[in-house]
This record gives sequence, C-alpha cells and structure tokens, in this order.
Amino acid sequence: MTQSTLRNALVLSLLVNLGIIVTAGWQKLQHDGLPMPSGAPTELSRHLQLSTSQLQRWHDAEAPFLAFLHDSNSAIGEHRNRLIEAIFAEQLDRAAINAEQLRIAELQNEQQRLLIEQLLLEREILEPQQREKLALLLMQPIGAGTIEQLHRQ
Repeated sequence: MTQSTLRNALVLSLLVNLGIIVTAGWQKLQHDGLPMPSGAPTELSRHLQLSTSQLQRWHDAEAPFLAFLHDSNSAIGEHRNRLIEAIFAEQLDRAAINAEQLRIAELQNEQQRLLIEQLLLEREILEPQQREKLALLLMQPIGAGTIEQLHRQ
C-alpha cells in the first residue's frame, strides 16, 4: 500500500469511528435531552455511579458539548441533504458534490476534535473504575447505520 492509500484509510476509519460515537451521543441526546447544569442524574450518570460533586462537574462540562453536538449534527444533516440533492440532481455538478463532501468532513473532523477534548475532560472527573465503564460503553457497537437500514428495508 502506498502512503497516500494508508492515509486515506486512516481518515476513513476515523470518520467511521466518529460517526459511531456521534450516533451514540445523538441517541443519548434524543433520549435524555440536554443535561441541565442543575446536576440532575441521567441514565448515563447513574450507570457510572457519579458522586454528587462529580455529577455537577459532569453536567457543567457536558451541557455545552451536547449543545454543540446538537447544532453540529443539524449542520451535517443540512449538508448531507444538499449532497444527496447534488448527487441526484438533473445536472450533475461535481464541484457542488465535492464542496458538500468537504464541508461534511470538516464538520465531522471538528466534532471528533471536540469529542476527544470532552472525553479528556470527563476522564479528569471520573475515578478509574468509572473510566473503565465509560470506555466499555463507548466501545460497544451502535448498530446498522441509517443508509444500511434504508437499503435493508
């Protein structure tokens, strides 16, 4: 394999992993909603068995991240819709397709960067056993993607 092929494979792998993590976060967001800085427990915080002080720090760190994630997912959705429209337009416009694809990749890259920062912040809040629980949750497969589900129906 050439260095270019390896680099492209790495980028693709990172984007797939980001998509899985973002999907998990999005499902969590849809289920629990945005966490409130009040420190009210959520399903995840109960699973991790956060102490009262950890819970407040967790919510203070998580609320702005999930708000960003929500906005970012909306932007990605808009660009994905434009990409699909460009792909199936009467007149094929490769420049429009490439521009939308590039913007989606940029947004996903920013999500991944912020996700890593968020996980590093959460790492500082959690005790070692809680870190292990969270890591195990994040490593679980999410399931078939939307495109795969559409093609299976």
